[in-house]
Amino acid sequence: MTSLINTPVSVADDLDAFRDALRHWLPGAIPANWRDRIRKGGEPAYLDVQREWYKALADAGLATAHWPSAWGGADLSLDAQIIFYSELARAGAPMALLYTVSLYHMPATMFAYGTPEQRDRYLEGVRNGGVVWCQGFSEPGAGSDLASLKTRAERRGDTYVVNGQKIWSSSGQHAEFCLLLARTDPTAKRKQEGISYFICDLRSPGVTVRPIAQPTAESEFNEIFFDDVEIPAENLIGEEGQGWQIAQTTLTTERGLLIFECVERLAQAYRKDADDGRDTWLRDPVARHQFVTFYPRIRAIQALVAQLLAELREDPHGGNVTATYVKLYWGPLLQDYVQFTTRAQGLEGQRFTEPQRCAGHNSGDAFSDFLWSYGWTIAGGSNEVMRNLVSERFLGLPKG
Repeated sequence: MTSLINTPVSVADDLDAFRDALRHWLPGAIPANWRDRIRKGGEPAYLDVQREWYKALADAGLATAHWPSAWGGADLSLDAQIIFYSELARAGAPMALLYTVSLYHMPATMFAYGTPEQRDRYLEGVRNGGVVWCQGFSEPGAGSDLASLKTRAERRGDTYVVNGQKIWSSSGQHAEFCLLLARTDPTAKRKQEGISYFICDLRSPGVTVRPIAQPTAESEFNEIFFDDVEIPAENLIGEEGQGWQIAQTTLTTERGLLIFECVERLAQAYRKDADDGRDTWLRDPVARHQFVTFYPRIRAIQALVAQLLAELREDPHGGNVTATYVKLYWGPLLQDYVQFTTRAQGLEGQRFTEPQRCAGHNSGDAFSDFLWSYGWTIAGGSNEVMRNLVSERFLGLPKG
């Protein structure tokens, strides 16, 4: 693997040198005019940009730098990763959205529970081939209440036969493999029991992936149907009935650095909007007053995320309470902010540029980002469920 952007100084020893190396490398590595390319070219252009960006990261040794060195990573420290994401936001680089599950969720699961054979095969595919993975967790009747999933996996000799449906699988139409939760013991006393965790090849007979049209004209989310799909028993991760426990490891990767990157990008957008609006809508004293009220809110979420990262620095598996508060605070803040910027820009802010497909959170289009923001209070557990979690588990309040 190429050394980290060819810096001669170990990032573990000199974080300032790592930051300087990133600032020198990023301007020439970010795909040129990537936002305009996506706006004009839609989904094919989005895929091209994502692949170009992934290759640039991989060639520089940065795509999997956060992985352990034993599996092709660089043991990049949490502090170095914080610098990395800060500089990506500062430089206006695209987020590697197509590879989120491939780079974070899948390897975190494999490192903790995968067999040596599974690690060798599937980590190599991501590291050197840019293989795309998705998650098959949520179902039409088991979204926020994931433990109620009904997809079945029946053992028949050396294979499991899977039947059921998944929904909201990001990038599922582009993925080759799926991290799949299915029920192997329907008689289990507790609904969290009897769930198992599988690797599913989405090219298997019986798999149907259907993109879901979104208000932004994109189709990032997908339904996945399984009709007598055969999964080799060797693709079981961990033991039968251990799926719920393993899924918690997968879901912890949604905390910490991923939300840190999103918050940093909002902070950068705030600074840019201040510059862009100085000679236009910020002349309006009402708009100016409303705009400045977001500054303490952004600083507050940055402080919350900093606390979460500090907790994760002490315990990589900790931070549960703070992560829940971050989730509750972040979604409404983002919604309020993009509502304001859309309104402040007037008719121009309400103009919807076609095609917008797969531009996603990085579109730079005010109205598209406004529509997108509402997913944040649903994804990863709706805010209503999160509030119940806080009241019952953290505060000890009675149900009802």
